[in-house]
Amino acid sequence: MTSLTALALTCSLKPSPAPSSSDLIADQVLEELRAHDVTGDKIRLVDFDIRPGVEADMGDGDQWPRIRQQILDADILLISTPTWLGQMSSVAKRALERLDAELSETDDSGRPILFGKVAIAAVVGNEDGAHAIVASLFQALNDCGYTIPAQGCTYWNGEAMTPGDYNDLDSVPEAVASTNATAARNAAHLARTLREQQYPAAEG
Repeated sequence: MTSLTALALTCSLKPSPAPSSSDLIADQVLEELRAHDVTGDKIRLVDFDIRPGVEADMGDGDQWPRIRQQILDADILLISTPTWLGQMSSVAKRALERLDAELSETDDSGRPILFGKVAIAAVVGNEDGAHAIVASLFQALNDCGYTIPAQGCTYWNGEAMTPGDYNDLDSVPEAVASTNATAARNAAHLARTLREQQYPAAEG
């Protein structure tokens, strides 16, 4: 079995070492990926100075370039975000804006450099919005060149207008655990398939 790598971008608004539900569900998905011979790493983006912009390097102390290299090295990208006001976090939006720079980068065959890579998503929150967030994430990631596997997202919504976070739960709900496993299994399968048979080279 071909070994693969994954990178989780945790888009919590809470800096380390504060407990984070987005961080927790990212850990759970990475654990599921390990069952399919996928080694994983995790970055909590709010811990870094990521400048606004749509370039690969915005200069002046921008720490995105080192994160970008880890993204490019990974076969699978997981974006894990909380839900705020029905939206993905501002940290997640900034990551997508910075990934926009990759649209103009191509490999030796003229393909965008993110072709052949797989993206999945995880969303947590005690309000509605997970489906809309996943739709926005997948549209943006697909535009950048990522391929999305079948049922490539997992999420948890707590009861509306009720306090409580995912990381307060005593155990992982069975439905979430099952969805974590499906997203990981399908992501690993798709990444291996694309590793063995890349998209066609650009014409012309």
